[in-house]
Amino acid sequence: MSLAHLIRSRRSVHPPAYNNKPIAAEDITAILEAARWAPTHKKTQPWRFVVIRSDARARLADAIGEAYTAHTEKFSEITFDKLRGNALKSQVAIAICMQRDPKESLPEWEEIAAVGMAVQNLWLASHEKNIGGYWSSPGVIAHLGPFLQLEENQRCLGLFYMGYYDEAPRDSERLPLDEVVRYFEH
Repeated sequence: MSLAHLIRSRRSVHPPAYNNKPIAAEDITAILEAARWAPTHKKTQPWRFVVIRSDARARLADAIGEAYTAHTEKFSEITFDKLRGNALKSQVAIAICMQRDPKESLPEWEEIAAVGMAVQNLWLASHEKNIGGYWSSPGVIAHLGPFLQLEENQRCLGLFYMGYYDEAPRDSERLPLDEVVRYFEH
């Protein structure tokens, strides 16, 4: 697959679409290796990943459910089930975390952007292997630090759910280039 095709054909594939085919450990390693090579200003490499698979997915689902129950003002059984279900339906969940540079040598947004670029690499590497992915960032992620055993200067920015799927994802559209680009030449 060419890089242009890979970029244009990548889609979010939500956990309910995943089948039960396991993802090989070496594929997970290769995908994380691609993420590790994202651009990083001042080489802070702020990305941190926690891979959750096998039986640990049930523990993640429980932690998500507990955080949702404890921290939501308007409890919804549907939301509760959906949040837990994402962890249970995926073959692998990767907690996307950021470790802030202790020297704060650059603005925090640059480190968040670097993590986002690492996730784009992770997503493209997954897509290249026909593994679906979905970056979820529900409010409960702010409360998963103890479950993820995060250090003081780390925080979770989302959960990347992964799984093989049978049905092709829907097509997507983007705004025309002339609507998002302006040129200054003089």
